[in-house]
Amino acid sequence: MENRPGGGEPPGAAPSGPQGPGPAHHAARAPWPAPTAYPAPGYGAYRPPPWHMPPPPPRPSGESAAGVLFGAGVAAAVALSALGASVLIVVNTPREAPPTGGTDLSLHYEDTMAAPPNAVTVDVADHPLYEAPMPEPVDCETPELQPESDESWEGFATSVGGCLEELWAPVLTDLGLAAEAPEFAVTTESPDPADAEGYTLAYYEGDFTRITVVLPNVRELGAQVRPDEREEVWLALMGHEYGHHVQHATGILGISHDLRVSAGTEADELDALRRTELQAECMAGIGLRGITDGGADTLEVVNANFNGGGDLPTHGTAVNRAFWLEQGWSQPTVGSCNTYGAEEDQVL
Repeated sequence: MENRPGGGEPPGAAPSGPQGPGPAHHAARAPWPAPTAYPAPGYGAYRPPPWHMPPPPPRPSGESAAGVLFGAGVAAAVALSALGASVLIVVNTPREAPPTGGTDLSLHYEDTMAAPPNAVTVDVADHPLYEAPMPEPVDCETPELQPESDESWEGFATSVGGCLEELWAPVLTDLGLAAEAPEFAVTTESPDPADAEGYTLAYYEGDFTRITVVLPNVRELGAQVRPDEREEVWLALMGHEYGHHVQHATGILGISHDLRVSAGTEADELDALRRTELQAECMAGIGLRGITDGGADTLEVVNANFNGGGDLPTHGTAVNRAFWLEQGWSQPTVGSCNTYGAEEDQVL
């Protein structure tokens, strides 16, 4: 899973180094060998294509073209006439002298009010979010997923996203945050480079407040999961990506990106990225507990199918991924997801 916080590089910018896509792109990864047709991604390698200006409309030909030009000329002449009249009216209208006397309102102004507000400092290891109690469970009705249907996948993702929005909204409201709900989309193109470990299942883009599911890769993984266990795995996937959205809304994701950019070594850069991804995995545990009525077997199913593969330098070891998922599932406060304050061996 990858994420992208807002304020990142402009669309189309090419990532450099292990920091990947910057604050705009965070993705969920499967640790298994990538499918043959869709090789495993290098994390953060994908960027939306740059915007292009649409081509101009075709130029009219023959008499119709002359008519258009003539009409435009008449319209311009009328507009200029109207402008001239308005100028004359303004110039010829006598102006009233400004009133004298009265109260000098400047006496009631304070210079301090003109100063810009102080910048808000976000401490990723000591954040008010960590004091919040776990959100109360919500009823979540999801449509039956038809894995081979693009439309079904988009509807499923949007429905689960609505449940996660309802789950997290009270937490963000209590923090005084009015976060825009993310958009949910699907893509049939894998963002994965050929030499990456694992492959991207979904990613979050903070620049667009959007969560995108990579259909060829989730279908590849889904073929390896028992049919009766797939929904729980996909709920965990969406919970992880929504966790990146919570990080974005609280300012954590942007600071994480800054830490990665300013890191002096590749090891420090990867450490910052793993803390970000493992926190999102912990938030996946919060999401699972909050929108399912399953017992501990739900956690076991997700860990077996989602965190049971190999270790990833960008997303942590399989053991640590499972540990943080359980932290979000079992602990009483969101502070259980404070990966930024965790010991180094817990975020390897």
